Amino acid sequence: MTEHPPLSDIRSALQNAAQRLTTTLNLPLREARLEARILMEQCIGRPHAWLIAHDTDALTSDQQNAFTQLLNRRLQGEPVAYILGWREFYGLPLTVTVDTLIPRPDTELLVELALHHLPASSCSILDLGTGSGAIAVTLAHLRPDARVTATDQSASALQVARQNAERHAANRVRLLNGSWYEPVNQECFDLIASNPPYIAAYDPHLQQGDLRFEPLTALAAAENGLSDLRHIILQAPVHLKPHGWLLVEHGYDQQEACQALFHQAGFSQIATHRDLGGQPRVTLGQRGEG
Repeated sequence: MTEHPPLSDIRSALQNAAQRLTTTLNLPLREARLEARILMEQCIGRPHAWLIAHDTDALTSDQQNAFTQLLNRRLQGEPVAYILGWREFYGLPLTVTVDTLIPRPDTELLVELALHHLPASSCSILDLGTGSGAIAVTLAHLRPDARVTATDQSASALQVARQNAERHAANRVRLLNGSWYEPVNQECFDLIASNPPYIAAYDPHLQQGDLRFEPLTALAAAENGLSDLRHIILQAPVHLKPHGWLLVEHGYDQQEACQALFHQAGFSQIATHRDLGGQPRVTLGQRGEG
């Protein structure tokens, strides 16, 4: 990698880093500045307001070396969340590792909709394929009266979810190792939520950006990305209480296919909601009496 002159102060370090991120990763300048700032905050242990007030302060040799190391990792494409070891989701800092997906704002829509469709009194929730535990831990944090069960076939991912549950005192989260509904046997829940793999295995986006570093098994699915969604939707009625709700996140081009699966499974009140970018992102439906 090209050698760069020593960085003398916080301002020049941030300016240089943002320019390199823009050039190397083709990031918009605003995003590059944000990433540079986040990495700097990690290195010197100070918040954004402090950086603004001390932008002409000289970096120590240790700070400069630490910042250079983190910046070089980012310049090689490694996601900021993996570099830092955490990502904020729905206002909660969550531990993330290479064993889990990086929680994204799109999935916050799933949480919002789940909160809206939960019974007002004590209830039970199932989060399928929990990964870092983003959905399960957030719902347990916001609804401490809820009994939350989360499953994942990755024991490593469940360990991360366990750390996040403990971090946010989500003591009522039950974590089970296994594929989808398998660990819960015949249990039924008031609401089931899932953000399963839904990208087609041949999708070129899997070789781009942050996705290159995330676990492929948590991203891609067979049948043009629909195989896991199909299993979750068609098996959901067996695990839902009467009038219970199923909510799934899916790809921008999978709305029609998901709605068809919801109809096939006998759901009513079927609807698809759009994410902040205006793309169809979450489809939900309600189980009937039977």
